[in-house]
Amino acid sequence: MILVAGGTGFVGAGIVRELARRGKRVAVLTRDAVRALDRFPGIEVEYRQGDVRDEASLAAAVQGAETVIGSQQFPQSPVEDRKRGHTFEEVDARGTEKLVRAAQAAGVRRYVYLSGAGAAPDAAYHWFRAKWRAEAAVRESGMTYVIFRPSWVYGPEDNALNRFIAMSRFLPFVPLIGNAAGQRLQPVFIDDLARAVAEAVDNPAADNQTLEIGGPDVLTMKEVVRAALQAAGRRRLLLPVPKSVMKAAASLLQFMPGRPLTPDAVEFVTMDALADPSEVRRKLGVRLTALRDGLGTYVGRG
Repeated sequence: MILVAGGTGFVGAGIVRELARRGKRVAVLTRDAVRALDRFPGIEVEYRQGDVRDEASLAAAVQGAETVIGSQQFPQSPVEDRKRGHTFEEVDARGTEKLVRAAQAAGVRRYVYLSGAGAAPDAAYHWFRAKWRAEAAVRESGMTYVIFRPSWVYGPEDNALNRFIAMSRFLPFVPLIGNAAGQRLQPVFIDDLARAVAEAVDNPAADNQTLEIGGPDVLTMKEVVRAALQAAGRRRLLLPVPKSVMKAAASLLQFMPGRPLTPDAVEFVTMDALADPSEVRRKLGVRLTALRDGLGTYVGRG
């Protein structure tokens, strides 16, 4: 059995669907198993209640698992909320450490962790340092491991690129924060990432590997948004908004109900996101989808 932590989220759900498509027995670790019951219609999935922030809740959840896939994220990521424990430190770093210990105690053989391109012990951003700490726990666990470092993931359920498409429905322009003409991205389609993770569950070529995965296109944020608008059949003015202005606004918005934006989140969404996918292609044989082709599978349909 494969246990997917964070399996109801955008990335985790993509992985669950791909594993199920391959006939794997899948369980999902979720904070609210009752609310998750209708998450995967038509797919046989077991739901196990647990929270990576609560180590006591994990012992029963990991029982019987041969592989654990750690793809957990906190709600509204990357907008952190320290009062609720929704931070990279609590969920990515400490949460992974707790889940790794539970997996070790349960005799789990394989651990797959979804990190991020840029993870490093001395990274400039704290979210990458937290992901590095999680990676270290996985590497030092004694279990066979696979670590993926994806770039910028997009797909039908993402909360990033789809926001631009949604804004274009009722605005004559689409705001772009910071230097969108210079921010470089390597968008990776969720289906490609899910295939890579599912392949790594059984493929010994992935054993004890750290693999970056990004799409085949290196584009600016402006080019990415323009491609999404074209896929949706819309022409809109792309309006640049200085990062300093958005960070000033975020410094106030972070105190509003729902905490819609923080200055750190502005930094997160305006950084480069590049990854070298050559090893994923070579070791796992995953063919990567061009942005326009990926968008064409869901934008403007239905």
